[in-house]
Amino acid sequence: MITNFTTRYAASPKDVKNYNTTRLREEFLVNNLMIPNVINLVYSHYDRFITGSAVPTNESLKLKTINPLKSENFLDRRELGIINVGEKGTVIVDGTSYILEHKEALYVGKGNKDVMFSSASSENPALFYLNSTPAHKAFPNKKIGKDDVEVIELGAPETANARTLRKYIVNSVVDVCQLQMGMTTIKPGSSWNTMPAHVHDRRMEVYFYFEVPADQAVCHFMGEPTETRHIWMGNNEAVISPPWSIHSGSGTSSYSFIWGMAGENLDYGDMDHCKINELK
Repeated sequence: MITNFTTRYAASPKDVKNYNTTRLREEFLVNNLMIPNVINLVYSHYDRFITGSAVPTNESLKLKTINPLKSENFLDRRELGIINVGEKGTVIVDGTSYILEHKEALYVGKGNKDVMFSSASSENPALFYLNSTPAHKAFPNKKIGKDDVEVIELGAPETANARTLRKYIVNSVVDVCQLQMGMTTIKPGSSWNTMPAHVHDRRMEVYFYFEVPADQAVCHFMGEPTETRHIWMGNNEAVISPPWSIHSGSGTSSYSFIWGMAGENLDYGDMDHCKINELK
């Protein structure tokens, strides 16, 4: 098996104003996810957030520590969220097996030592999407099935942003330190997610776009509300959103995305909303 990791450093909004398209993508786009028999990880200096993937096919994959963590085991000082966006797979945590069907999740608490990923079928493997953040306390591991999530309907067809938001790893569903994860699906006829846009200075966020058809794309908007930038994204790609940045997108077809957050606040009411007609 192969474990790859890269490091991304925090950037000032003043600097980002000067980035061209290539530099913007180098700093914030997370691609090369969902590669067979590979664990790919990106360690970000925004809240020490790790974005990654594990795609086991003909062999199991073990989550190993990486150099930036300076720890014997990956979860010595961290918690982990896993959502399976592929076919049936299994996650074994310190000897306990958790079977994850399509769009089921698992929360793994601080202090667990061995995390193994496997697929029920090598031809149709599980696609495990991973988010991890530092943790101050050890909470129990918990599987989150489709019936366990908290569901919210948002938006309207008239504003092209009708969508269903499902909260998987949040403090109303599972005991957690700071990691928050959920999934949003855009309804037929709509294209916008997270519009009206907002920022939250006490939390960063990562969006993972999936179920994007091969010949279609999502245009993700970021940057300060008066200095917006955009990144065109394909299937199974993620984008890092700094606390000072909006995070909103519009697709050329239907799509879904997983949002993951970390920071000092778990209150969703801390958002600073941006008026649509004031975005620039």
